[in-house]
Amino acid sequence: MLVLFEQNTDFRMYPRSCDTFVALPPSTEGQRIIFGKNSDRPCDEVQEVVYFPAKEHEPGKVECTYIEIEQVEKTFAVVLSRPAWLWGAEMGANEHQVCIGNEAVWGRESADGDEALLGMDLVRLALERADTAEKAVDVITDLLEKYGQGGNCMEDECGFTYHNSFLISDRKEAWVLETAGKHWAAERVEAGYRNISNQYSITTKIDKEHPGMRTYAKEQGWWDGESEFSFTDVYSYSSTARIQAAGGRYCEGQKLLQKSNGHISAQTMMDILRDKESGINMEGMFMSTGSMVSVIPKADHLPGVHFFTATPDPERSVFKPFVFVSDVPPLKHTSSPCFGEEDPVKKKPRFQSKPNRKHPLFLKHEVAAAIIDSSGERGQKIEKEMRDLEKQKLEEMEKYLTEGVEDSSLLVHLFTDTVEEEFSVYSSA
Repeated sequence: MLVLFEQNTDFRMYPRSCDTFVALPPSTEGQRIIFGKNSDRPCDEVQEVVYFPAKEHEPGKVECTYIEIEQVEKTFAVVLSRPAWLWGAEMGANEHQVCIGNEAVWGRESADGDEALLGMDLVRLALERADTAEKAVDVITDLLEKYGQGGNCMEDECGFTYHNSFLISDRKEAWVLETAGKHWAAERVEAGYRNISNQYSITTKIDKEHPGMRTYAKEQGWWDGESEFSFTDVYSYSSTARIQAAGGRYCEGQKLLQKSNGHISAQTMMDILRDKESGINMEGMFMSTGSMVSVIPKADHLPGVHFFTATPDPERSVFKPFVFVSDVPPLKHTSSPCFGEEDPVKKKPRFQSKPNRKHPLFLKHEVAAAIIDSSGERGQKIEKEMRDLEKQKLEEMEKYLTEGVEDSSLLVHLFTDTVEEEFSVYSSA
């Protein structure tokens, strides 16, 4: 979601990266929904993959990144890919096969304000509380109305803030939700494919909206109240500079989806996320620090399979599968150290220091990536074995995606076992 940017004379930042995709029948192979996202963040930031089981809660509060909010009676099991310093997540899924990714967006409505819920907090809260994509839209918009969105989105003192858009899918459909402060519009996607980037993209097809969205826009002088209402046209900057800056990536994403239209698969989505020519696989000061691909069969009796890298640059990473079954233990190999109340994020003033948040897989991958960069025989061997491991897991998961799960105990350690196989690849080289 975080973006590479350049500054103009008024110091506004032009979005350049982060992309989320969804493909539904008839654009996919089989009766499946394919979801994918690259999380583009500062190159020195660690992204972890963590699992939280379903849980019943006593009345009370839940502490998000910056604020506390009311907890619900029950939260669903979730698997999340998140910057290790915060509570929420860039992307993830829940036990009901709801998948969510978010993007940074800017527009006429100021993104500056007090600390509130981050867009990443809203991703996790919606996954914990919603068993369908449409309910996730309702959860996010209700929380926006009650608590608002805001706060620094980087682990430093820069004060980098933005609004959020979300792409949400389940077994039958997807929703795009775009926000400007507490105002929002949502579009239902029932077939084909859709992607979002760092720009508003909902135009005149609005299936749900904030009740005061149009009135507010009219009061601000952004809309005359008579012409056809387009959320993008009304809430984006009056200057199209930002739209043009993000538009290239958005269009490239559409082209890559169109290229495989009718036979989009998990492998297709992984290839899209690895595409560097389009800029979708970001390099530089901001880069793709974590990636996710989910395969969700429309049939309720079949499991969804969620692949995560937990490491930077999907081209040099392994997508590892996770399946929701009972008794999944914590994912220790991809969990970063916890600093509790001593964490500089929790203390005010915040971000006075930055602790080492590297998890075990990140550390081993860091060494392997350096070897790959050397372009020698050893690096080529690592890359080949990584691809072979990933291909093997894709083939193994196909059985579960088509036949279902007879013995769930075989999948309890699936993700962790695959990480350990990845460790072996690095050690053998």
